[in-house]
Amino acid sequence: MIVRMRERVVAACDGASKGNPGPAGWAWVISDASEAPARWEAGPLGRATNNVAELTALERLLAAVDADVPLEIRMDSQYAMKAVTTWLPGWKRNGWKTAAGKPVANQELVVRIDELLGGRTVEFRYVPAHQVDGDRLNDFADRAASQAAIVQEPAGSALGSPEPPPAPDVPAKAAVRRKANGGNGAGGATGGTSARRPGGSSARTIKAKFPGRCVCGRPYAQGEPIAKNDQGWGHPECRTTAAG
Repeated sequence: MIVRMRERVVAACDGASKGNPGPAGWAWVISDASEAPARWEAGPLGRATNNVAELTALERLLAAVDADVPLEIRMDSQYAMKAVTTWLPGWKRNGWKTAAGKPVANQELVVRIDELLGGRTVEFRYVPAHQVDGDRLNDFADRAASQAAIVQEPAGSALGSPEPPPAPDVPAKAAVRRKANGGNGAGGATGGTSARRPGGSSARTIKAKFPGRCVCGRPYAQGEPIAKNDQGWGHPECRTTAAG
C-alpha cells in the first residue's frame, strides 16, 4: 500500500529481534494531524538480527510513502539512523567498505534505503526507546514490531488488525512498576562491575534500579546487572557496537 498525501507526514519505524539474532519483525506507523497513530504495517522476518529488523522497518516505511511527500521519521535505533545519515556517504566512497576496510554489514538493505531516499525530503529524529510518556509513535512501532517478531505474522491497519498489545514477554507487574516509578532507567544504582565488549574493551555494568526491557526484547529485573548500549540499557551480552 503506497501512502499518497500532499502534507508533511510524521512517522515512526522500529524493528525487534527476540534473541538478537532470533525471531524478528519490523513495523512502521504514520500519524494523523494530531500525531496519533493512523496507518501502520508490521511483518515477520523469521530469524534475523535487531539491526536487520531496524533497517527493514525503515526500508518498508520509505517504500510505503510517496516520494513527493516530506517525511519526518522517528527512530530509536542509532545504528539504523547513523547508517543512512552519517556512515552511508563514506561507505559509498569506499566501495561499500567501512573505515576499517571491512564489508558493510547488511549492504543490500542499506543500498535499497539509499535508493529510496534519493530526491526526497526526509528528516530523521532520534527518540529514546521504552520511556514512560515517551514518543507515542515510536512506542506504537516498537509494540507492533515486537508482536510481529513473536507471532511471525503480518499485521496492520489495512488488514483490520487491532492495535498491538504490550510485548507478551514483558511481565505485567513489571510494566506497572515501571510506570509507577517513573521509568525503566537504571539511575541511582550503586556499585558497578566491568563487562567485556566483543572487541575486548571494558564497559561499566550497574544494577538496574527498576525492571525494564532490553533491546533484544527480553526483560531484565530490578537489581539485575545491565549495561548501556547504543539504544538504551539492557543485558551486557546484548550490547551493540558502532558499525562505522
